[in-house]
Amino acid sequence: MKQKGITLKDVALAANVSRATAARALSSYGYVGDETALRVQQAADRLGYRANRVAKALRSGQLPIVGFVPGDIQNPFFAHIAHDLEVELRKEGRNLLIASSEEDVAQEKEVLESLRSLGLRGFILAPASSSDTRHIAKMVREGMACVLIDRVAEGVRCDSVIVDNKAGAHEAISYLVANGHRRIGFLTEGSQIFTAQERHAGYLMALADHGIAPDESLIALSRSAVEHAIDATIRLFSQRDRPTALFTVDSLMTQGALLGLRSMGISIPHDVSLIGFDDFDLATFTDPQITVVAQPIADIGPLAARLLVERLDGLSESPRQTRFPTRLIVRGSVSRPRAR
Repeated sequence: MKQKGITLKDVALAANVSRATAARALSSYGYVGDETALRVQQAADRLGYRANRVAKALRSGQLPIVGFVPGDIQNPFFAHIAHDLEVELRKEGRNLLIASSEEDVAQEKEVLESLRSLGLRGFILAPASSSDTRHIAKMVREGMACVLIDRVAEGVRCDSVIVDNKAGAHEAISYLVANGHRRIGFLTEGSQIFTAQERHAGYLMALADHGIAPDESLIALSRSAVEHAIDATIRLFSQRDRPTALFTVDSLMTQGALLGLRSMGISIPHDVSLIGFDDFDLATFTDPQITVVAQPIADIGPLAARLLVERLDGLSESPRQTRFPTRLIVRGSVSRPRAR
């Protein structure tokens, strides 16, 4: 038969004190005489009583847990960030609770409310939308500590850690143009997500800077998932006048593009050149290795964690924004286009 858990009431009976006195003695608040406090502690030890630290923390508003709401935890970028956040927060005696929004604003609202109801006082968040952000702004106005990561949100005054997505995309497209490409395909989410918008803007700006008119037939929309990117790539390269180069908006789409092109018998870089935004492990295991726009991912999570901890510790200065530069890592997936 399973033994019943020892409760505060059991400790109070064993120590011959009231439940309130036992609670004060074990929680170190209010006045309890030394002899009584010792008797309560001995009774608790003898019975094997373990105080509910979570309940205590909830009552005091000091639950040592930070919420992380990424767009999609299956994305290698966010998985890496989650790991780094956990490591950094553990140094500060805090733990990480992760709940993905799945890039859906409605789900993001539900997740934030659920986490808030647990008594959490701080969040690190990658907003699912750059414009539908009133719920985030309200949370911050009401005193919730918040750091935006990877993305910004309109009307939200809080710290943020992002990268220069527009400049990174511009550099990638300019490199393709320098290698003779003018029909440059773009595989993107085409959504309200800030990073996709910025990378799209960088793509268009680079084309304009090099005197290349944008062509909607060269832009393929896909969800940020390998299987969807495979289908989008096949659609893009099934047209008669297909691209000579392809730029993908994140690592999952890059992997999908690789599989889609392989299924069509299209060789990289002989038939098409490829650059992806975000470095990823498989990028150096393919033949050829994939040229990428790399983010300083090892710096992003730790900085976001430190910024949030400073806010939780009472820092009240104006919101701070950090925008890291990207870096184009040239490998073997780009060559000059073949004559047709």
